[in-house]
Amino acid sequence: MGETGSARHRSQITGNAGLNFAAWQLSRRGWHVMPTIRNARGSDLIVTDADETRFFGVQSKALSKRYAVPLGANLADLRSDWWIITLHANSDAPVCFVLRLDDVRDLASQDKNGGKWWLEPKAYDQDEFREAWHRLEGV
Repeated sequence: MGETGSARHRSQITGNAGLNFAAWQLSRRGWHVMPTIRNARGSDLIVTDADETRFFGVQSKALSKRYAVPLGANLADLRSDWWIITLHANSDAPVCFVLRLDDVRDLASQDKNGGKWWLEPKAYDQDEFREAWHRLEGV
């Protein structure tokens, strides 16, 4: 496998690890979680309560290190109600940050000259978001 393929493979493994860790964290808190089709637009996880009266989508972003999260060219295109950013997704001790879509949009920063949008580590790596699973209780 070439260098590019190897890097892509590592990125896919990190993404899968973070997605599954987020799903596990939600499941152990009583939510029913279903992954969507990989690389489809929109949410990575569809989440519902036991009565199927509350539904929400989750965008999962998994990182091996404390990197910025890419958000694309237009913040209006972001869809998922909730975002779970998992740091150290491949380690024995991942850390999750739980943000609302409004948090992501409010904290995003743009490249110079109107380029792509990013969520910098200092924006998401805050105590109010770190392991803040309680934020989902009122959903």
